Amino acid sequence: MKLLRSMTGYGRAQEQIDNRDILVEIKSVNSRYLEQNVRIGRAYTYMEEELKNLLKTRVSRGKVEIGVSITLTEGKKADIRVNSDIIKGYIDAMTEYNKSVSSQYTLLDDGKQTDCEEFKWRTMLHLPDVFRVEKAQDDEDAVRAAVLGVAEKALTAFVQMREVEGEKLRADVLARLQTLAQCVSVVEQEAPKLTEKYRERLYTRISELLGSTAIDEQRILTEAAIFSEKTAVDEETVRLRSHLAQVEALLNEDACVGRKLDFLVQEMNREVNTIGSKVQDVNITAVVVEMKSEIEKIREQIQNIE
Repeated sequence: MKLLRSMTGYGRAQEQIDNRDILVEIKSVNSRYLEQNVRIGRAYTYMEEELKNLLKTRVSRGKVEIGVSITLTEGKKADIRVNSDIIKGYIDAMTEYNKSVSSQYTLLDDGKQTDCEEFKWRTMLHLPDVFRVEKAQDDEDAVRAAVLGVAEKALTAFVQMREVEGEKLRADVLARLQTLAQCVSVVEQEAPKLTEKYRERLYTRISELLGSTAIDEQRILTEAAIFSEKTAVDEETVRLRSHLAQVEALLNEDACVGRKLDFLVQEMNREVNTIGSKVQDVNITAVVVEMKSEIEKIREQIQNIE
């Protein structure tokens, strides 16, 4: 028997591989379809589609977010070079400015004067684009394999949490199905008695109106038969029991059943509403109210089933 899965879940895995600290978190909430969102650094977006494909192998419904964090645990060799052309441009600009104001001095930010040579080198480190940093290239295949390996473990934890939640949902829905079956039994027992009660009430009322005048028994039987036909709920209870059995079977089915369950619950609610409209009896009306309450609770639960 396949474990039923909830659509809400969380999974996390973290490992250090090749001087990289890799963290993958997967979380989800309810959704009619499968919606995926991957959060990963710009330098690693080349593996976004593969992460989505990995998720699809084990998840079919839910709004799922995959978060990937990759941090270097040790510095990697980087090639740092001076942009000579940029520096020359800055120096030429400052020299030209110095000539234009006929002064060998310039003002710093604090308002103090200093000579141009001192200004150049003290300031140069803070100017944009003076240095060019060329990082060592990553081995994309190695990084991809490492991240997907960690993601697989996070996905396993994620699915396990979904299954734990799903089993709780299954137990709750099965208990409510039993309650509904008991309610259907009450309706099946009480509904046939309504015709006899109606016949007795009709006979008593006519007797009071006619007094000693003979009562047309056949007419009373005919009226009782018409009443019985209008209030018969045999078809509704049969269909309702069929729906209950189908829901229970789906809860044990090796497939994603959330949408099918949603449809069956709608049909169950339809049958109960029909019973309520046909049978105007205090006892059965109370049972109908209880059934509608249980069906609504089942509907809320299956909204979270994958």
